[in-house]
Amino acid sequence: MNRKAAIIGSTGATGQHLVTELYDSGAYEKVQTFSRRLVGYTSALVEEHVIDFDRPEEWANLIVADDIFLCLGTTLKTAGSKAAQYKVDFEYQYTFARCAREAGAKRIFVISSPGASPKARGFYLRMKGELDEAVKKLGFETTVLMKPSLIRARRADERLGEVLGDRLLTPLCRLPILRRYRPINAHELAGAIAIIATQIETPAAEYVLDDIQSVLPEGD
Repeated sequence: MNRKAAIIGSTGATGQHLVTELYDSGAYEKVQTFSRRLVGYTSALVEEHVIDFDRPEEWANLIVADDIFLCLGTTLKTAGSKAAQYKVDFEYQYTFARCAREAGAKRIFVISSPGASPKARGFYLRMKGELDEAVKKLGFETTVLMKPSLIRARRADERLGEVLGDRLLTPLCRLPILRRYRPINAHELAGAIAIIATQIETPAAEYVLDDIQSVLPEGD
């Protein structure tokens, strides 16, 4: 147990579960979190850093990790504009990945989306695709893209679009052609990411929903 991990997005639904999964796995001697506020994890393995993402010169040298996990994200409604959402979802994540790679990180795990592509017509999928391609060029030894669909979670800021999407997608996704878009619980996604990072010797470059669920223990 001499590996170290770093995560951004640790205050989010998937990120909070992932921090717990990583330190419970026994695979890491330290799990660093970088966020705008403290969560207050009780494990001695967790090292929390409260940072200003706009000032990487103040925190880049704090990253000491072999594996990094990008779980940061916001919504257009919360951000207020496409430019503001792009700053969070692309710029902050890319900058963190670049700084981590320069600090010696070897593997990166990114929460992406099915249909993500720099050529996608929709803003969100295009932004996700741009991040996917950008991190691939940073030279990590391993780059893993996680591509679930809607992530189901209890949130303090309940998102009407996600609630409605969940209600619509759940029955629709019984159709074979739409199966890859069925919702997944945040704790399940976090568990799958942790398993892939800590138990699979050579992870695949990409995991779509069926792949993600296939690594989970039966009953999860």
